[in-house]
Amino acid sequence: MSDDEADPELLALLRQSLGLGEPAPPPTPKTGVLEGAEYVYDNAVDVAIDSSSTKAAARLIWHLMQQEKYSTSNWSAHELHPKTKDEATVNFIFTMDLLNFSFWSELPAEERFCVEYRGKRWTGYWSLVACLQRALDEDIPITTSDFWQDENECTDDLLAHVFRSATSEPMPLLAERIACLREAGRVLYESFSCRPANITAQASHSAANLVNLLTTHFPFFNDSVPSPYPPEPYTRPITIPFHKRAQILVADLWAAFAGSGPFGTFHDIDSALTIFPDYRIPQMLHTLGCLRYSPKLEAHIRAHKAITSGERWEVEIRGCSVWCGELLRREIERVAAREGVGTERKVNAVLMDFWLYDSVKEREEGPVKEVEVEPRAGSRLGVVKEEDVTLIPHHRTRSIWY
Repeated sequence: MSDDEADPELLALLRQSLGLGEPAPPPTPKTGVLEGAEYVYDNAVDVAIDSSSTKAAARLIWHLMQQEKYSTSNWSAHELHPKTKDEATVNFIFTMDLLNFSFWSELPAEERFCVEYRGKRWTGYWSLVACLQRALDEDIPITTSDFWQDENECTDDLLAHVFRSATSEPMPLLAERIACLREAGRVLYESFSCRPANITAQASHSAANLVNLLTTHFPFFNDSVPSPYPPEPYTRPITIPFHKRAQILVADLWAAFAGSGPFGTFHDIDSALTIFPDYRIPQMLHTLGCLRYSPKLEAHIRAHKAITSGERWEVEIRGCSVWCGELLRREIERVAAREGVGTERKVNAVLMDFWLYDSVKEREEGPVKEVEVEPRAGSRLGVVKEEDVTLIPHHRTRSIWY
């Protein structure tokens, strides 16, 4: 290009600024969860990430997920998850993840809250799913938002019956769960014609858009906390979003519909979501050696002492877990590219979270062993030492967020 010729890029920018050219593409939607997690990691005092263990864990996770052919089909395969690919499943998942929080108990296994259904006793997350399926079997329209709003028909006593326990311990935070249903019913009526499917339609097949819609319209999905760290001079206070249940709702839709169709297609599923910061994922990341706690924090957790929602320890556990998940995902991408095997089954944060959750549930009843890249046959976690190491208890935070 000679000195007399105009720079085409500068001309394009000038036309755009004057409104003469094509409009700039809209910015890529973000949830802010990953950026908030990195900020927590950079400022954390009592939680750290072990780089070498994280790289080793990434190789282990990738190899085992490839061996198991772990995919969205694992979600649908469970006997309690819905199987139909229709709007009824959207309603079920919306209800399920609206109430998907705080199932832990300090009571012995035989005394803790559980649900009898289909000849089995279900605990934890599965107790909630069993409650919903049992209610539908009893012709109680528990996944219909119109029903939640009608307090003459959907009384608190009826909801207590829906979520009844097979033991003397009631469902934790039952009053808060009922409040979630009432509030969500009102928002769905006012903004989405009583149909969760209308929320997904507004998201335009973007996972980030759907998370943002949920957290903007529904207070009980807005899982964010003020930063526990002093702000920099002349800066605004920072809010740290985690949005565990909003993210997992998107992930469950993606898994239930196998990443396809009007309800399961999300073009940004591999980049928009993080692992879901609850109390099980940090437990597993610590067991894998990825997360390290200060002696004071670790002793507190091992003693089963409570940590208040929003206090610094809890924010650091959740934030560092999310950032560790991102480091795991990046390392898995590098391993997959280097080895060039199994790349048809891409590992994103959603599948990694599902796999980690399944793993910790598999091992929580007994000792686990330290990991190596080539685990022994039949062992999901593998070994490097002959002596067992104890699965650390999960941290005790009672809240509606997870």
